Amino acid sequence: MEKLERALGGVKNMGGLPDALFVIDVDHESIAIKEAKNLGIPVIGIVDTNSNPDNVDYVIPGNDDAIRAVTLYASAMADAILAGKEYAQSQANAQAKGEEAAKEAPEA
Repeated sequence: MEKLERALGGVKNMGGLPDALFVIDVDHESIAIKEAKNLGIPVIGIVDTNSNPDNVDYVIPGNDDAIRAVTLYASAMADAILAGKEYAQSQANAQAKGEEAAKEAPEA
């Protein structure tokens, strides 16, 4: 039971399907990629010279074996996701303020 919780525990808290799947080793994660393709989820993958890029929507050429490279890819992707979420939140806040100001403005 503990192994199941460790492997799938995060899935129960998901609000729905993910917007994308990021994969470091496209050969090793081929089942996850096939499932994502069946669900219409775009796949972003690190593709090494010995990997097949056919099922990857957004190919990032790179070494998927070196620990330093994998750390770099994961860190860059996490930073990009956080920056994107922050940007989306700031855009939503700006739009809400604009709509609020439009409601309060006198009609011409």
